[in-house]
Amino acid sequence: MVRAAHDTTRGAAADPFAGCSQEELELCLAAGYEVKECMRVLAKVGLNVVSEVLKEQGPFYELQHYPRGDVADPETHCQYYYHAHRPESGEHGHFHTFVRAGAIPPGIEPSPPPGSAPGPLGRHAVAHLVAISMDRHGHPTHLFTTNRWVTDETWYRAEDVIALLDRFAIDHAWPSWATNRWITAMIQLFRPQIAALLRERDQVVAEWARRHPGRDVLEMRELEITSILPVSIDAQIAELERRLSAT
Repeated sequence: MVRAAHDTTRGAAADPFAGCSQEELELCLAAGYEVKECMRVLAKVGLNVVSEVLKEQGPFYELQHYPRGDVADPETHCQYYYHAHRPESGEHGHFHTFVRAGAIPPGIEPSPPPGSAPGPLGRHAVAHLVAISMDRHGHPTHLFTTNRWVTDETWYRAEDVIALLDRFAIDHAWPSWATNRWITAMIQLFRPQIAALLRERDQVVAEWARRHPGRDVLEMRELEITSILPVSIDAQIAELERRLSAT
């Protein structure tokens, strides 16, 4: 399990589907089928979404980004990379997902807590959406959010980041069409949980800021993971199917 800097259980306790419309549930379910299909075609030839980003990259070193140079879509202004730096957590590594300045619409502005720096601005602005923790078999185990210093992101309030989730798409074939489609669909499949994690992130950061007056909470190395939730693709799809069949 990914090590958290505090107890992050509130997001897991709430019903993430509360308030979701039938259309939203259907979009999540369609994304779930896409996720499964991407994993299926890779597994047929002994591959997985992680092995695809590590291929031809040489030895796997902690903290190094994979693939080198990250994966970015110049049309959608979205980005991701894979890396590892928590051997004690039991994870193999994790994906970080981002939306960059070109996809951030007017009206969404940085909003750090009082006394904290916002991070990169202007054309360098970048919003971190969520991280996806992976096991050694290329299966996702957790979703988590991080403090600003972890990814050097621009700090936007949770509701603004949630508004960016539907903009995330990697629509090309490098380094892997299947992995790019998989990670795009993962954001949609777990959109309700990601929204809950982002709201919890803001609550946790606000609590830490109150407990540590005079410090820039977004730069506090003691606070790394701001919310975390175990996930299962099969369980998510089953729950979506159950809810839709009941409507």
